[in-house]
Amino acid sequence: MLILFRPDASATDEQRVVALIQESGCEAVPIPGLRRRAVAVAGNDGRVDGARFAALPGVEEIVTLTKPYRMVAREWRSDPTIIRLPGGMTVGGNPLLVVAGPCSVESETQIRRTAEAVKQAGAVALRAGAFKPRTSPYAFQGLGERGLELLAEVRRDTGLLIVTEAMDDEGLDQVARVADIIQIGARNMQNYSLLKRAGRTGKPILLKRGPTASVTEWLMSAEYVMAEGNPNVILCERGIRGADATTRNVFDLNVIPAVKQISHLPVMADPSHGTGRRALVRPMARAAVAAGADGLLIEVHVQPDQALSDGAQSLYPEQFSLLMEEVRGIAAVLDRTVAGAAAIAASPST
Repeated sequence: MLILFRPDASATDEQRVVALIQESGCEAVPIPGLRRRAVAVAGNDGRVDGARFAALPGVEEIVTLTKPYRMVAREWRSDPTIIRLPGGMTVGGNPLLVVAGPCSVESETQIRRTAEAVKQAGAVALRAGAFKPRTSPYAFQGLGERGLELLAEVRRDTGLLIVTEAMDDEGLDQVARVADIIQIGARNMQNYSLLKRAGRTGKPILLKRGPTASVTEWLMSAEYVMAEGNPNVILCERGIRGADATTRNVFDLNVIPAVKQISHLPVMADPSHGTGRRALVRPMARAAVAAGADGLLIEVHVQPDQALSDGAQSLYPEQFSLLMEEVRGIAAVLDRTVAGAAAIAASPST
């Protein structure tokens, strides 16, 4: 961090800044200049907040030289992180991880039929919410504990890994007992107490980007999880809020290669929420793979017209099968593979 002084700053102004830096446990390194003087803050591990200096007399500008996150950055780990999942699956390496299923668990028949369909098409993990955060308090909120029971039964019978969302601290332990990957949804991306608790589970965390979150804010949320000793964070781009109502969100494909340059964490893409329209899911899923995504999160329902949530963006099973064929073709061009369901062990998650 650099603290730049105004041309009319006095020696007393500079001394005040230096004293405050030293009180914070860091070293103040004066940088003299003919036109502008500055003080560099050396040894700052994140404890010194530039806002403390911004309003001091004589201070003109605070220049941040390092990123606010550490463990998620490429400087911390140059090689891509490969997260190992139950059954020999991984995410972050060569194989693409495809997770598919309905927005929510609605009934035993619905979740079983959908699970069988996505497995047959080649998905290795089932996504479905037992607890659903909804904009309206009157909308379907999920089956709760019964939904988790059904997911556990489906995993036992199909061998599919389970991805499901934890909404709050209270329900996290319930979700952790069933989920192979715990999803932190977009609305909870900055629920810091939940992020800390999720980090302490040690389980892989799928962290969705918030609807108005910058990349830095998204990565800082991942830092919360990693700071609790959990390195198994999967970032998921699911679209950000835009001004045009043509699509549900602005599906930010730029962010996939951009984040992979500055972070070692794997990045998945959710074109279902990113577009909100069934007809757009396949094209944007293909584009996400081409952009370097490490996996896809696709909403699939056996009867989308009867879905209790997000039916308009859910693929029919036959559409998902076609998408899987397309994804395999694109992956081959990129010298990548698509993880196959046959590789999943039918044993329960550890």
